[in-house]
Amino acid sequence: MARIAGSSGPRTEEAIRRAGLSLIATHGYAAMSLRQLAAEVGIQQGSLYNYFRNKQEFLFDLIRGHMLDLHAALDAALLSEGSAEARLTRFTEFHVAYHVARPQEVFICYSELRSLEPDNLAAVVTMRRDYERKLGEILDHGRATGEFHLADTRMATLAILAMLSGICTWYKPGGRLTTDGLQQIFTGMVLALARGETQALARGETQALAPSEAVEPVAVPARRRGGLRAGVG
Repeated sequence: MARIAGSSGPRTEEAIRRAGLSLIATHGYAAMSLRQLAAEVGIQQGSLYNYFRNKQEFLFDLIRGHMLDLHAALDAALLSEGSAEARLTRFTEFHVAYHVARPQEVFICYSELRSLEPDNLAAVVTMRRDYERKLGEILDHGRATGEFHLADTRMATLAILAMLSGICTWYKPGGRLTTDGLQQIFTGMVLALARGETQALARGETQALAPSEAVEPVAVPARRRGGLRAGVG
């Protein structure tokens, strides 16, 4: 979030972010008032303008910051070389772990796109398409090498992202599945889809569909501050 002269510091800024995420996730952007946000943080409403100019800028900064963090973390997690299968495994493990770790950010990034003004929406949509493109390139490469059997990699890209991102609507920490367990299950399903093994996928036989190249499970780093703060699924 861009700092404005007279702001009272990064701790207050971070508190505003956390409170805003919680309020928007619970009540929705339209229902959240700046007075409510200020009260949640314990500051005067006028003090909020030391950190953002209006409510729309605050929402855009939350979503844009999430998307920048998402891209940076994915780039750090993806294998620079290796088979398409190994890179798809890494992508899937990353996406699952990231979305489990940040359910509020992911929920807002999807549910509040409708609340963004046109220019802000266009910027976020571009970032979302860039993320989709990174998965699409893996699938295109896998089809070219014969590792994957896909009639339409664009449709496969959207189907995989919809399946993986849907975790945020039902997953609850402390349930019967750990993040590692989710990564293993979803990796099996994604690889089955990419390989064209639809019958095994329909039977739920994902355990036998482990990738041919072993890769270390992806851990999601803590939220970055500083450079990425100024800047999603």
